[in-house]
Amino acid sequence: MYTVGELLRQWRHRRRLSQLDLAIAADVSARHVSLVETGKSHPSAKMILRLAEQLDVPLRERNRLLLAAGFAPRYTERPLDQEALPAAWDAIERVLRAHEPYPALAIDRRWDIVMRNRAIGPFLAGVAPDLLVPPINMVRLGLDPRGLAPYIVNLAQVRALLRVRIARQLATAPAPELTALYEEFLAPHAADAGQPVESEVAVPMIFRFDGREVRLFSTTTTFGTPMDITLDEVAIESYYPTDADSAAYFDSTRPMGVVLPASAAVACVQAGSSG
Repeated sequence: MYTVGELLRQWRHRRRLSQLDLAIAADVSARHVSLVETGKSHPSAKMILRLAEQLDVPLRERNRLLLAAGFAPRYTERPLDQEALPAAWDAIERVLRAHEPYPALAIDRRWDIVMRNRAIGPFLAGVAPDLLVPPINMVRLGLDPRGLAPYIVNLAQVRALLRVRIARQLATAPAPELTALYEEFLAPHAADAGQPVESEVAVPMIFRFDGREVRLFSTTTTFGTPMDITLDEVAIESYYPTDADSAAYFDSTRPMGVVLPASAAVACVQAGSSG
């Protein structure tokens, strides 16, 4: 069990900041930061959150800091649904729907898909049914040989990009579930471990369906000032065609309907196959 001072020191080291750097950013003395970290000064809840803000500590971990100091958690964690977070649900739904006919989905901190638009459906047609049982994990879906991996032309490049992104995420906010996912799909692949990632923005995902290549690049959107743990950990992945032929593919398969929660994936694929 770590003290609040020890936890703050760990976060400061992760951010590669000196005590003086943190003190200047938080507008306190370096001596005070040192006293807090060594346990010689018991910080108030306000001071803990002040330091955590400058260290960009995730909301989930800010609660842990408060608990370590004997304070009640400040941030709530509610399910992402229409009843618990109606405004957020509606906002994500609108973003995903507006992005059609191109694919877009919302993922949580574990890279589990929590919502998707209907343009994702055609990509799931050849995926093993057990990979589509909620929670559907985006990394597992993409890299498992029974998932999308056989359809990704530049799989080594895509894996390298995911390796960089998840390694960065783990450095920022370690999580056992994400570490296990990294070790299962990314760390063991020594053959392409040295695959360069020149630019995360420019790296495309190239799919081949029925002899036709579809090239996509992605952008990531997050909530700007979330006060809920769930929203702090949600990201929207939006995919865009990189050329006219890829855009034409989506125009020809334009989906009709509404945004679907991830739990509807299996039913959607089964319905599409039976039609």
